[in-house]
Order: sequence, then structure tokens, then C-alpha cells
Amino acid sequence: MSVINELLQGIELPKMVKVRQKFDRVVIEDIPAAVRNQLARTDIAKTVKPGMRIAITAGSRGIANIHIILREIVAVCKERGAQPFIIPAMGSHGGATVAGQLEVLSGYLIKEEIVGCPIIASMEITQIGTLDNGRPLFIDKHASAADGIIVVNRIKAHTGFRGKYESGLVKMMAIGLAKQIGAEECHKEGLPAIAVNVERYGLGIHKHSKILFGLAILENAYEETAQLTALTYDEIPEEEPKLLQQAKAAMAKIKLPSTDILVVDEIGKDISGDGMDPNVTGRWTVDNIHSGLVSKRIVVLDIRDNSHNNGNGIGLADFTTMRAFKKFDREKSYPNVLTSTAIKNCFMPLILDNDRQAIQAAVKTSSISDWQNLKIIRIKNTLELGEFYVSESHIQEVRQYPDIEIVSEPTEWDFDANGNLF
Repeated sequence: MSVINELLQGIELPKMVKVRQKFDRVVIEDIPAAVRNQLARTDIAKTVKPGMRIAITAGSRGIANIHIILREIVAVCKERGAQPFIIPAMGSHGGATVAGQLEVLSGYLIKEEIVGCPIIASMEITQIGTLDNGRPLFIDKHASAADGIIVVNRIKAHTGFRGKYESGLVKMMAIGLAKQIGAEECHKEGLPAIAVNVERYGLGIHKHSKILFGLAILENAYEETAQLTALTYDEIPEEEPKLLQQAKAAMAKIKLPSTDILVVDEIGKDISGDGMDPNVTGRWTVDNIHSGLVSKRIVVLDIRDNSHNNGNGIGLADFTTMRAFKKFDREKSYPNVLTSTAIKNCFMPLILDNDRQAIQAAVKTSSISDWQNLKIIRIKNTLELGEFYVSESHIQEVRQYPDIEIVSEPTEWDFDANGNLF
């Protein structure tokens, strides 16, 4: 038996119960009709003219119904006589390669035969202007050559900064549309300046490029499309911050304020820019933001397949598994942190043989003497928070929340013969 096994042997884990959180559930039932309704606005419709070549952005996040939304935008553009095409607008994601970015889009069903138009992927950029301080503004070469650009993105709280604009249309212009080189330019001054630079570069690109309009997507706490809002060129700077506040109010979170150990079954770039959303976990790459769950230890068990071996965010955990470590691809993961300068996201936590050992190691190092009364929360990921598990010691606290209900009896952890959870 290895020394690690000897040190962890005999550490028993407390029983767990499943709980269900209740969130508001506004949802759009007919996505194609909602897209068409927004694009039918007179100020939006008049921007698409016959013969125009129009670039439509597609990002690297797992946005609900994104292939349907893009398909309908493409169809409307064609009906108005335009020639739409889709471009990957994801900065350095997908390993900062054409093949990698196409692979990301394919994973979201953004394929030519589904969306109904060409997908033109390139890492080439064109300088379209400069900021007042002389720094260059870059965007995708094919978008620059088009007659117009439609920016499509989800609005939500960012995982690394707070600002007037966070994840959304302006950031899509500043970093996504700008490709790896432009994203690196925006991040040059590091994370402390990123909120200012996203606004500066995003609005600079907005001013100097051929943006026709934007389509802002808001999701509810269950990852469902809750609202679609088309914004004219002039509306984007003023209306996006209002939508951001709506998105923050609706986002899912763990309603319990603290725990001893947080176990996260899976992380991924399609889940969050940081693999697991610090707005949920409370574990940030920067020191000036304090929100989300308070915990002593975080365990990450796996990197999910839709992340395409990008393990960005694993560095925010204290313990992980050999399974996750073997999936971690430096070529897919490092370009992101080398561009964003958030290198902590790819630091490697302690690596244990399996799920049981990783959780036991967190218990052993938790500085809690009574392990059976340890407080543990286990979630699938930071997007799916409708149901999760808590240890028995959380039950009394859970009963104080009218919008959290206990839906199972206490049960033991269900490990297979290899020590991994089913």
C-alpha cells in the first residue's frame, strides 16, 4: 500500500442528502419565433440589405439553443437577400487554432448543415483603427471585409472582473471578435485593468467596425433561454449594462452561504470561462472580488468532454483526480491563460488516484476534528444547481430556507470498485 493510501485509509465520509433549489423560471417556448420577432423591429430589419455579406459571431460558451438562434438569424438574413456567414469569435479559446475553434463550434451543433450558411474560421486579423492612446484595434479578417457584422452573445456576470460591461456583446467585440492577438492586446495590462480595457477596446471596435446590431441572450437559473433582445448599433452601449443587471439577478447560485468542502463533479470551458464559475464557488483568481460560496477546500473530479481537454480553472481547486489530470491538455489550456494573464487558472492542484481519495484528502486537510459532522456540498457543475447534495450536518440549515427542499434520505457515497463515483 502506498503512503498516500495509508494516510487516507479509514477516513469515512458523512452521509449525503439530495436537495432541490427553486428559482424563477421564465422561459421562451418558441425560440425561432422569438428570434424573428426581435429581428423584425424596424430599426433592426433595415440594417440587412440585399447583397450584403454579413458576418455573424459564434462564441465558445455553452449557450442554450445557440444553434437554433444562429440558424434563425441566418435564415432571416437570407430572406432579406443577404449572404450571411458565421465566424468563431472566441479570442484564444479552442487552443487558438482554426481546427480547435471549429471543434468547439461543432460541439454546440454549430455546423454548416445545421445553421444553413458557411462557417469561415481564421486566426487572421485586420487592424481597423486605434484607441485614443494609439493602441491598435483588431478584428477577424473576414469580419472586417464583410459589409456588416451581427454580434450574438449571452449576457452574464463575468468570472474574473466587475465592470459596466462583463460577459456580453461588448466583451465579444473586445476579445472574441478580436481573435487571439486582439484578446492579448486587451489583456496586456493584466486582470486589474481588464474591466476598463474591455469597455475601452469593445467600444473602440464598436466605433470603428461595421456592427449592424447585436442579439443579447439572457438565461434563467436552469440554463434555459429566458429573453432575447435585439439591440441596434446605438443601443448596445447604453442597454447592455441594464441587461447585465437582469442577468445577475436571475443567475443560479448555491443559496447556502458556506460549507467546509465543495465537491465539483466536472469543470469545462463550456460551463464557465474559468471552468467553474467563481460567482458560484467563491474561489476567484483575483483578490478584490468576494462573492459566492465560502469553503475551506474545493475538489474537482473531472474535466467534461465538451471542454475538449481544456482544463482551464482546475487551478482554483485544492484537489483533483488522476482522471482529470490525464485529460488536461496544455496545448488546449495554456493559450487561454497566456493570453488572459490569469495563470492561476491552470495551476495544478494535488492529484489523487480517484474520486474517493480526492474527497478524503480534502477532509483530512480541512482542519475539522469531527469528520462525521463535516459540512460538504457536492454539485455536478456550476451551471446545474437546481439539485445537488449536502451532508447530513447541513440538514438543519437547509430547513431554514423555504426555497430549498430535501428530496432524499441520507445515503452513503456510491463509489465503484475503482473508487470513482457512479
